[in-house]
Amino acid sequence: MENKVALVSCYFKDNYGSLLQTYALQKALQKKEVNCVNIDISNLNRIISARKKKYYLSQFCNVPFLKQKSGMVALLIRIKLNKKLKANTTIRRQKHNQFRADYFVMSKPYADFAELTKNVDGYTDFIVGSDQLWLPVNVVGDYYTLNFVPENINKISYSTSFGVSVVPDKYKQQYVKFLNRINHLSVREKTGQRLVKELTGRDAELVCDPTLLLNQDDWLKLAVPPQTHIEGDYIFCYFLGTNVAHRKFAERLKAMTGYKIVSINHCDEYVKYSEKFADYAPYDVGPQEFLYLIRNAKYVLTDSFHGTVFSLVMNTPFFSFRRFTANKVSTNSRIDTLLEVVGLIDRILSGEEDVQKITSVDIDFKKVNSALEDYRQKSYAFLMGALDIK
Repeated sequence: MENKVALVSCYFKDNYGSLLQTYALQKALQKKEVNCVNIDISNLNRIISARKKKYYLSQFCNVPFLKQKSGMVALLIRIKLNKKLKANTTIRRQKHNQFRADYFVMSKPYADFAELTKNVDGYTDFIVGSDQLWLPVNVVGDYYTLNFVPENINKISYSTSFGVSVVPDKYKQQYVKFLNRINHLSVREKTGQRLVKELTGRDAELVCDPTLLLNQDDWLKLAVPPQTHIEGDYIFCYFLGTNVAHRKFAERLKAMTGYKIVSINHCDEYVKYSEKFADYAPYDVGPQEFLYLIRNAKYVLTDSFHGTVFSLVMNTPFFSFRRFTANKVSTNSRIDTLLEVVGLIDRILSGEEDVQKITSVDIDFKKVNSALEDYRQKSYAFLMGALDIK
């Protein structure tokens, strides 16, 4: 029987990482001639959102959680009030929408979960992943858990992330229930392996992010330059966090090299300093232009996991910065795990380093490429094995 695979992903997020990993998992399966579609949740989102509201209400007194979300809320308010920012972010959103329309294979939209469950027999396998889909709020949302999929259908997690290093006691039983229903478990970080073991006693496979299933040639075919013309050599900055020290490091690197700074601004939060530190801040940048800017940069500076991923894939010299302090809402682990795999854990900086000293050490991309290829093949082996494809 030919596989027809349903992909349960975060395809609708206006986020470079979410869009590119959705594309990557779909493309990786297509390269193996696997028939697959992304489940369209346009009608299900209202149900999922209603469930998630209960979680948000329960966090009303959780100060670290509220602080973490406050920047995103402030950005949305600022976009509504600032006409120029609204126009610019609309341009970026349109680029994301066009990418979805051009590249994603979608299922029909399902009216509700009852209709989706009624039609799951049309699929042989369900794959959930990647991204931070097992955050507590998403477990309460009860979509990325695959609880709607009957026992008799093969359920796979591919490179899924918990997004936390500790699961709150209140939700542990929900985690235990859905994790034990998944037939083949894989995660993206070592913390995820530990959590699966603690919660279920099961061993989860450590696999690469879907974006790493594709090689440099695959991604170069997709890359296109932005319409914004950038003169000369440049440092590409992709910061999702608010740490000014990271941006000041970019300024010191610019002073040493003479390279311009190109920055993708205000993706997750509004950062006033970003308005003045960049020579170019283009908004006509969708996933394809994002790939181009990384490939052609002299350096990439980023606090993003996928900024780090594509720097490695494109063999562009880079430094990664810690977006979070070490706490239970931290997502630092995914970058740590990746850089340990390729032997570049020393490329993680605080932003206070001496630029001349830190840039004197070159990256051996031959070793990086070899490590990535080993990781890629092991991850493919897990995925094909889980699908029972020889």
